[in-house]
Amino acid sequence: MKFLLIVGIIVYLVACQSPTKQHSVDNNGQLIWQDEFEGNGMPDTTKWSYDVGGHGWGNQELQYYTRAQPKNVRIENGRLIIEAHKENIGNNAYTSAKLISKGKGDFTYGQVEVRAKLPKGRGTWPAIWMLASKTPLQWPDDGEIDIMEHVGYRQGFIHGTVHTQAYNHIKGTQRGDTIYIPDCSENFHVYKINWTPEKIDWFVDDKKYFTFYNEKKSNQEWPFDKPFYLILNVAIGGSWGGAQGVDDSIFPQRMEIDWVRVYAHRK
Repeated sequence: MKFLLIVGIIVYLVACQSPTKQHSVDNNGQLIWQDEFEGNGMPDTTKWSYDVGGHGWGNQELQYYTRAQPKNVRIENGRLIIEAHKENIGNNAYTSAKLISKGKGDFTYGQVEVRAKLPKGRGTWPAIWMLASKTPLQWPDDGEIDIMEHVGYRQGFIHGTVHTQAYNHIKGTQRGDTIYIPDCSENFHVYKINWTPEKIDWFVDDKKYFTFYNEKKSNQEWPFDKPFYLILNVAIGGSWGGAQGVDDSIFPQRMEIDWVRVYAHRK
């Protein structure tokens, strides 16, 4: 009896102390792609590549995205860390990282879930988003799905948005909405879209806050019928993120991602 009691106590303690990465309830289909970011080291190169450079990325952003630099990207204690630093590379005053799944994780429809904790501070601009996998890409004609964006000067406001030829921020016609998550930089939340041929729904922790419908007109309104890939990044400054400047006292700042999971669309 004492032996069984001791074994039971050990099992209980291990269960309590072990990190849990249980899958959420799948309402759309089977799990078809994932990264749980287990252990320590660098991101899995069979799942992720890097966008590299410091040319502003079309948004007058201030950071230089490095390639496989542990200061800017690493897996640490079972979480992906994307970390921005105040340091000069060329004409850029900041460094960060941008991971893409293009050619390694491309999907047409499905449920995409990312459990993340966001950076904090004026000038930060973290994003979890998707672009069409085709090459060459034509923006905004080929579409953009922003699963989560957050700008540091509006702390706690989570943005979900689409950009298409008909609906984009250059024209001021982009379609999207926001939800207020006051502890988004202190605690992890699940940012999710459910993408079907009829619509895309946005959620935080399973609370839906925006729907974009397929109007069934043309590709100008709905280019979301082809493969897209995932992007994870922390930008600094830029036309939106830096609209109220950058607070240099906040660095380094990081986005932590516990896991990424993609479920197939159930027809």
